[in-house]
Amino acid sequence: MPWKALGLAVVTSAVVLAWGAGLLEFAASIPRRVADANRQTDAIVVLTGGSERLATGLQLLSEDKAKRVFVSGVHPGVEADKLLRLAGRMDRQLEERIEVGHGAQDTRGNASETAAWMRNRGYHSLRLVTGGYHMPRSLLEFSEALPEAEVIPHPVFPDRVKQASWWLRPGTAALIIGEYNKYLLARLRHEWLDLAALMTPPGGTG
Repeated sequence: MPWKALGLAVVTSAVVLAWGAGLLEFAASIPRRVADANRQTDAIVVLTGGSERLATGLQLLSEDKAKRVFVSGVHPGVEADKLLRLAGRMDRQLEERIEVGHGAQDTRGNASETAAWMRNRGYHSLRLVTGGYHMPRSLLEFSEALPEAEVIPHPVFPDRVKQASWWLRPGTAALIIGEYNKYLLARLRHEWLDLAALMTPPGGTG
């Protein structure tokens, strides 16, 4: 084998091994339970993407775990009253404490939309409700968009996601691998932005 081809094979193998090791570490970081279920926060933030998320957020609100719920990434035209109907809960008092955001198209957008809402409200802490598999990337994006706030993760666990022995379950494996790749891209983007900020002279663009 030519040296050039051998070198390429070695580099490719090293990258694949690093990616695989990172995948295992990522999968291990996915929460399997709610670590802090009782502490109160200023807000509860629900990221759309599953009925369990909305139901959990509304239940937490009904238990007065926060002042208000903000549901990010809602389809245009869908407001709080329709969300309550979809969740099978018709409660006027809850409806008055629910706000929705229509601008987010992805997790980064969820974080930006939530940050603007939190700052407008003067809130400093939130309980973040999303799928357990989605929580690592969500926390990464929220730490970038809203670094001054305390974020308490409150994962939900859809029945279709089987975390135990996930590598033996094709559907769950595909979901976790896809989420891991998105997480890597988000990490690279944040690191690039941090590096660019360090290299930019104060008051100018270089």
